Amino acid sequence: MEKHIEAHNVERPFVVWMTGYSSSGKTTIANGLRRKLSDIGIRSEVLDGDIVRRDISNDLGFSHTDRIENIRRVANVAADKLNQGVVVIVSLISPYNEGRLLAKEICGSDRFIETFIHSPIDVCESRDVKNLYKKARKGLIENFTGISDIYQEPQNPDVVIPTNTLTVDESVGMLFDFVVNRIGIGGLCS
Repeated sequence: MEKHIEAHNVERPFVVWMTGYSSSGKTTIANGLRRKLSDIGIRSEVLDGDIVRRDISNDLGFSHTDRIENIRRVANVAADKLNQGVVVIVSLISPYNEGRLLAKEICGSDRFIETFIHSPIDVCESRDVKNLYKKARKGLIENFTGISDIYQEPQNPDVVIPTNTLTVDESVGMLFDFVVNRIGIGGLCS
C-alpha cells in the first residue's frame, strides 16, 4: 500500500522559470519535478507553454510583441499562485532576455529561479515529434525560435541543465536538488 504524503505550501514559494528551445526537455523536466516535489509533500503547479497558449493566450501569435505579452500573462498567473504558497514551475520557450526580465520583475527577483534547459538546436530537432522544426525550415511556421526568430540564451541563469548530456532522470534530479536546497530545512508550513 502506497503511503500518501499530504502536500504542504512553502513558506517562501518561488517560480522555477524554465527557458530553452522547443523540444529541449522543458515540459518533461517540469512534470518530473512536480512529481518529485509532490512525493515529498510540496505543493507545486506546472504552467506549460502549450497549455497556456491554448487556454489563456490563444488570441496571441508569435511576434515579438505577442511573445512578450504571453510571458507577462504567465508571470502574472505565476505571481498569483506564489501568493497561495505554491511552487510554480513554468515551462516556456521565452526566447528574449527582456521577457524573462519582465517575468522576474513581476514574480519578484528573490522568488525567481531562471533555469536554462540547454540543448543544441540540432538535438532539439532530432527530438521533435511534432515536426515543427521541419515545418519552420520549409517556411510553413513564421517566427519559429531558432529558425526564423532568435533565441537569446540567459546571461546568468540560476541553473543550467544540459539535456543533451544528461538523462531525463538526471536532469530532473539536478533541478530537484537545486529546488529542495532552495526550500531548505524548515521551509514547509502547514
